[in-house]
Amino acid sequence: MTGRTPWLLLAPSTVLLALLFGWPLAQGVLAAFQDGSGFTLAHWQRLFTDPYFGQALRNTVLLIVIVVPIQLVLAVGMTLLIQAKPRFAGVHFYLWAIPLAISDLAAGLVWLTVFADRGYLNSLLITLGLSEHGIAWLSYDSPGTMLFAVVVAEVWRATSMVFVIVVAGVQMLPPDYDEAAQVFGATAWQRLWHVTLPLLRPSLQVALILRTILALQAFAVAQALTGRDFPLLVGETYQWHVTLQNPSVASAVALVVLALSLGTAVLYLRALRQPAGGGAR
Repeated sequence: MTGRTPWLLLAPSTVLLALLFGWPLAQGVLAAFQDGSGFTLAHWQRLFTDPYFGQALRNTVLLIVIVVPIQLVLAVGMTLLIQAKPRFAGVHFYLWAIPLAISDLAAGLVWLTVFADRGYLNSLLITLGLSEHGIAWLSYDSPGTMLFAVVVAEVWRATSMVFVIVVAGVQMLPPDYDEAAQVFGATAWQRLWHVTLPLLRPSLQVALILRTILALQAFAVAQALTGRDFPLLVGETYQWHVTLQNPSVASAVALVVLALSLGTAVLYLRALRQPAGGGAR
């Protein structure tokens, strides 16, 4: 092996990244900061004065703040149930992993049949006598119920991804630590808090970063449920590029999403960084 061999092996992936990520990124930056006469901030001014942008930013942050912690707690709980090896544990695993095989848009359409004015949920409420005419879950005048519907759909659709990552992490843990804790009389909660979760830190870090970045890109579920009544950042990119035919402002929104994704990833990496010489305490 010569000194140039590692560089030759890295060359295909480097070229692929440059073509599929670097070139579109450079084009997006140029589109966001240039017009026919050169450098300009006009596209950013137009974006920041658009009333939908503030709503989209607020809704996206709200979605992340609500959905990601719920999914993390559910995924850890589901993993612990699988680790307890109940009857038909394999069936539970595959049932919980089913949403991974469903596209975002299909998931949104499924939940639209639930939350629509004449959907399954209102039919159930009317049948049980809990509501006379049902609830307008997806009405523009009711942002709280719209947020609730999108949160429920997102939790159902994407918890399975966090679950699979946490299950893989738990299966890599050496059993010695948990067995030693049991010998010393630790309770189930103490073993979870002081042994399992610290050892799971790398897997939780990956799950948090991936899920938060994917939540920043949430679009199809909210679009199917609410249209533009519940705007999200990626949805605004679509609106500016396709509906309003303005790729420059669409690029500016995409750069905002990119900046938020990078900032969130750095924040998680620093917050969950393994301390030097750290490990289970």
